[in-house]
Amino acid sequence: MLRFQRGDVSAFSELVQRHKQPLYNFLLRQLRTRSAAEDGLQDVFLRVVQSASEFKHEARFTTWVYTIARNMCIDQLRKMSLRNHDSLDRPVGEDGPSLGEQTSDGHSRASVERTATSDELRVRITQAVEALPEEQREVFLLREAANLPFKEIAEITSTPENTVKSRMRYALDRLQEALNEYEDVARSLR
Repeated sequence: MLRFQRGDVSAFSELVQRHKQPLYNFLLRQLRTRSAAEDGLQDVFLRVVQSASEFKHEARFTTWVYTIARNMCIDQLRKMSLRNHDSLDRPVGEDGPSLGEQTSDGHSRASVERTATSDELRVRITQAVEALPEEQREVFLLREAANLPFKEIAEITSTPENTVKSRMRYALDRLQEALNEYEDVARSLR
């Protein structure tokens, strides 16, 4: 970031390459549609460019950029909550080939069943994460999707570190409870 602030445009490309995938994953989990996450990712990096002069090197770049992403998500979710209808971009089901497309490629019945079970589990996990209270979901996603340490999550959310850890514990407890019935299924997929 220091190089970019000094005018090295190639440094910005490095920042984008290094951070785009974890940021996209965080935005996708928060905003819940690919198109919203893609637009959000562009907005985050646009804000990085526009606010580059404001970045202070006392904080880590990841803390700063996830704070931008978090605030942008909060704004987007507020706008979406004012809608009286679902977005037309919201997927109805899991993306990917249909079961018929999978079987036409010569997959064995066991392979198809395994894929179907895996897809069902993936959908259930996504639903369980989405059902978490907002503060718990945010901490869970920053920790698990963005792989940030609790200290940085505390800085990003302006919350004491112990509170962040408590929210993570509650999130994990809720997820475990919601996914208990799939424990045997998960073992069979290994």
